[in-house]
Amino acid sequence: MTDSNLQQQILDYLGEHQDGAYAAAEISTALGLPENEFTLTVQALAGLERNGKVAVTDNSKWALVQPAAQLEGIFHGNDKGFGFVAYDEEQPDAYINPDHTMHAMTGDTVQMKILRPSKKGSDRGPEGEVTKIVDHHYVQVVGEFRAKRDSKLPSVIGEVLLKDKKLGSYTFNVLDAGLHPVDGEVVTADVTEYPTDMAPQLMSGLAKKVIGNADEPGIDILQIVYAHDVPSEFPQEVLDEANAIPDTVQEADKAGRIDITDQPLVTIDSIESKDLDDAVVVEKLDNGNYHLGVSIADVSYYVKEGSALDKEAYRRGTSVYLTDRVIPMLPKRLSNGICSLNEGVERLAMTCDMEIDASGKVVSHKIYPSLMRSHARMTYKAVNKILEAHDAKTMERYDDLVGMFEDMGALHRILVKQRHARGAIDFDAPEAKIIVDEQGHPTDIELRERGLAERMIESFMLAANETVAEHYDKLHVPFLYRIHETPDGERVKSFFDLLNVFGINAKGDPNNLKPKMLQTVLKQVAGTPEEQMVQTMMLRSMKQAKYSDQPLGHFGLGAEYYTHFTSPIRRYPDDMVHRMIRWYDAEGTTDAAKAKYADVLPQIGKDTSERERRSIDTERATDDMKKAEFMADHVGEDFDAVVSSVLKFGMFVELPNTVEGLIHISNMNDDFYDFDESHLALIGSRHHHIFQIGQPIKVHLEKVDKDAAAVDFTILDPRTAPTTDIRVPHENRGNGGRRNGNGGNSHGNRNFHNNAKRDEKNGGKKFNHYQSNRNHSGKGGKTNVHDTRSK
Repeated sequence: MTDSNLQQQILDYLGEHQDGAYAAAEISTALGLPENEFTLTVQALAGLERNGKVAVTDNSKWALVQPAAQLEGIFHGNDKGFGFVAYDEEQPDAYINPDHTMHAMTGDTVQMKILRPSKKGSDRGPEGEVTKIVDHHYVQVVGEFRAKRDSKLPSVIGEVLLKDKKLGSYTFNVLDAGLHPVDGEVVTADVTEYPTDMAPQLMSGLAKKVIGNADEPGIDILQIVYAHDVPSEFPQEVLDEANAIPDTVQEADKAGRIDITDQPLVTIDSIESKDLDDAVVVEKLDNGNYHLGVSIADVSYYVKEGSALDKEAYRRGTSVYLTDRVIPMLPKRLSNGICSLNEGVERLAMTCDMEIDASGKVVSHKIYPSLMRSHARMTYKAVNKILEAHDAKTMERYDDLVGMFEDMGALHRILVKQRHARGAIDFDAPEAKIIVDEQGHPTDIELRERGLAERMIESFMLAANETVAEHYDKLHVPFLYRIHETPDGERVKSFFDLLNVFGINAKGDPNNLKPKMLQTVLKQVAGTPEEQMVQTMMLRSMKQAKYSDQPLGHFGLGAEYYTHFTSPIRRYPDDMVHRMIRWYDAEGTTDAAKAKYADVLPQIGKDTSERERRSIDTERATDDMKKAEFMADHVGEDFDAVVSSVLKFGMFVELPNTVEGLIHISNMNDDFYDFDESHLALIGSRHHHIFQIGQPIKVHLEKVDKDAAAVDFTILDPRTAPTTDIRVPHENRGNGGRRNGNGGNSHGNRNFHNNAKRDEKNGGKKFNHYQSNRNHSGKGGKTNVHDTRSK
């Protein structure tokens, strides 16, 4: 009998008995082999073991090796060559060593198999091997073209200089078969060749489109827009559809609508807003309750389902608010025209009327299509002058509306009290507004002020969103919700442990977290130096809000029901909500009516959540670049700052204007610094100075790289830092100080922090402390923290 025949017989036998393990003698007997051929059985088993087809168990028996399960996830690479695959929301990411990545790149969808499962009780995740790249994340790149010729590479005409931080270690060759740009032009290029064993840091492709010259004003932002694959130009078919829509309400449009043009509805927005999609009215009723009417532009009436306008709006998902421009979800003819609730003109709306009692409870409501007219185009500034400054001139100008504004303020206070009573978490992180000149160069960074008017409108929008969500959930019909799930218990425990380090008492079970527990923590630190640090760390412990067809509630708001109803000009989910309101109003809640949207809503929730994330990333990248450009004019100056995060390679500090920069550990030359993860601190081994989150610090601006959005500081006088009795045991030291082999490579490490992916030291454990988790508001480019700012 040949070895291969015997091996196949053994495999067939073990395959028929997969649940068991057998001694070599048992296998030989089962196959009917004579005793003198037992040695052949052992040799065949050894050969199968070498080929990974059988394995010896703990009790010295033989069993068939089961094929490794193929898992699918998203790959996140590191400059050092290794990576991680996020494949399960509940499981730690799998570590992939450099030999097992198949040269996957950050963002690629990959298949992998687990080589070594994680051990119970260990904080190390499993180890895996990429077996297939399912989808490449980078199908197009953008950057400045530089011509180059090499006789050894006759098909290459130049390269694209890649500014994407995740591509910092790659070279991109431009092939002769595409466009032939000139030096200094910013181009998009389609990727045709990805990294290989022969060229692990090389991509190639064809130049597809010239965006403009690198030195032209605004090209820097446009480059980021293209890099994030944000649609920025409307197809002609879409513009034609928009232009065909009348710019005034037609008589036929009014059919079936309730006329509320006599109500003193007003819009209240920022001065620069041109797309006014919400109007409000408040009246104190005879029974002591309040009538709150929230009327929202009926965009879905004009953006017909399945039309070119609808498909393009879905492709965009949301408007994108950048430093000096807006990339709208809808053409301006709609967003600034017929869909904008401009003063004094009739407009179509979807209205949510609510009667609210003195405790903030909505005791009755009605949702319906309406015909409205804005009685005043108010600004936050003007309303704040009335309600906060009691400015006589402004009050005189709006004399007929002052009483209603005062009622609005009173109702807002009732709603705030009601939200706080149920545990809603009100983050109040500073928001920056970057001021640029005509050339797009930043000249100042201002902090946005949020007065009573801004908070009041937020309260009214929240009330409408909750009311609409509850209404349709109780009808038991398919619907689209905005959800924010309860944070993961492990992350919350890490957050609570950190609070204890700072002497802050956090009560409650991390595995049964209630919003009120976190609200109590914020109350403890209100007005203290630690407040901003605690808010930041709390945010990082939470999950991201997203869209879903399942009514899972909104943890951050403490709301059992929540949706997005109030911004259809700039968010596609709001359009879907309006569309479904109209559908159920016309067709009822029969099984046939429910069937229309039941199967498509999960995908809509997934797609719109991803496009929201794309928008946030684009806005953040633009802000980071412009902040770096602003700081480039201040190199050599000194600043007051606060330590915003600490890692083993250094610490990030934040200035009062929200600019964040890195102090790399290689520039902390007064001592050897060790990273103490339990205290999130860097501690000097000789002088015992300590630097940790929330600590005030004076810094010197050393250098700025606008293209990398990198701002590098040094400590002005490390001797002024407090000292500590904490000592970092040798085995716990995180490669701190100048013995860190990464000294000086701040920008490579910056990518590691900014994208909040993984800490190599954790061996695959999700890096909990630095997960950025703010959700985009969009109106005026604001950052929304868990939808507490819903407008």
